[in-house]
Amino acid sequence: MAKPDWEAIESAYRAGLMSVRAIGEKHGVSHATILKRANKEGWQRDLTEQVRTATKAKVTKSVTTPGNHPSVVTDAQIVDQASDEAAAVVMAHREGLAAWRGITNKLRDFLEDAVITEGNHASMSRSITAGVDAQIKVINAERKAYNLDTDEGNKTVDDLSNLMDSLSQGA
Repeated sequence: MAKPDWEAIESAYRAGLMSVRAIGEKHGVSHATILKRANKEGWQRDLTEQVRTATKAKVTKSVTTPGNHPSVVTDAQIVDQASDEAAAVVMAHREGLAAWRGITNKLRDFLEDAVITEGNHASMSRSITAGVDAQIKVINAERKAYNLDTDEGNKTVDDLSNLMDSLSQGA
């Protein structure tokens, strides 16, 4: 069995981005062993806020530079590496949301052109409800992914959600 990369484990622990269990799974070490070593060596999970701030800055600038990272030695390097990983996750979420937006728009277009009859009324109603729910979920997820959540923004989404709900119920 290979010797654990304790420098990488310490960096991940101090960055605070991953759970201790996730760090253990990634490096093949039990979470209990990591916690014992962190306690023994006085590791602090004190870089979490710096990682979040750096991640937000990178996502805002749309900066992602995947590649090889040098051996992590300083706090700045730990923050930089962890924020690169977090920014990549956020960007992947945004790409996925764009795909889901396309799917919900296709469903909306189909339903717009569909003729509601006595025979298909129930299934069309379910489709409309599903489409509205999907659109609301995409809107909420995009607002979070693009950091658009504000008190006023949330009120707008809630108003839109309520309006779409009432439309789907025929009110």
